[in-house]
Amino acid sequence: MRKMLIIGAIFAGLAVGIGAFGAHALKEILGSYHTTFETGVQYQMFHATAILIVGLLLSKINSGLLRTAGYLFGTGIILFSGSLYVLSITKITVLGAVTPLGGVAFITGWICFIIAVAKYKPVL
Repeated sequence: MRKMLIIGAIFAGLAVGIGAFGAHALKEILGSYHTTFETGVQYQMFHATAILIVGLLLSKINSGLLRTAGYLFGTGIILFSGSLYVLSITKITVLGAVTPLGGVAFITGWICFIIAVAKYKPVL
């Protein structure tokens, strides 16, 4: 639980920093790729928040599937958002081929999350 909360907080903090860096220091470099860069930041923050939620849920639900969801969200951030950042800065479009792999990690993470929560039976 603690590890997941730390990972989520790191990714969230980085999203804020990367977003600010892109909006200010990289403004000229990004040019027309600024929306691509912003998409990376948005998905990073969405999934950092999801990792934080997973961390909180792990205190109630001890589930390997839930833990897997958190790690898949982290993998998705690295592949999806990371590839968009590099693509936006370098303009090397072939890097866009990595982005869908991150999307698959996100989707698989959400499927694991859904199954873990659906299987949870609270004790009353």
